[in-house]
Amino acid sequence: MEQIDVRILDRDYRLAVPSDEKSKLIDAVRVVDDKMKAIRDAGRIAGIDRIAVMAALQLAHELITAQSAALPQPEPEAETGRRIRKMTEAIDAEMKRQESLF
Repeated sequence: MEQIDVRILDRDYRLAVPSDEKSKLIDAVRVVDDKMKAIRDAGRIAGIDRIAVMAALQLAHELITAQSAALPQPEPEAETGRRIRKMTEAIDAEMKRQESLF
C-alpha cells in the first residue's frame, strides 16, 4: 500500500492505495475534481460539503445509468415468442379438454 497526495477542489488529500490501483485512483480523483469544479463554477451551490454531495449524486446517477444500459434488455421478439408459446400451450390444453367431451 502506498500513499499519494492528490488535490480535489483546491484542497489537498493524502490517500492510501495499492500500487496496482494507483492509476485508477488518479483517474477517479480527476473525475471527482472535474465534477466538483463544474458544480462550483455553475455558482448555484455554496459550501464544499454540498458540492461534494451533489458531485457524488451526479456520479452515482451516471454510474447507475451506465450499468442499466449495459444490462441485456429482453428483446421484444423474444418476449413476444414467449407469450405466443404460452398462449399456444393454453389453447392446446383447452382443446385436449374439449376433446374428452365428444
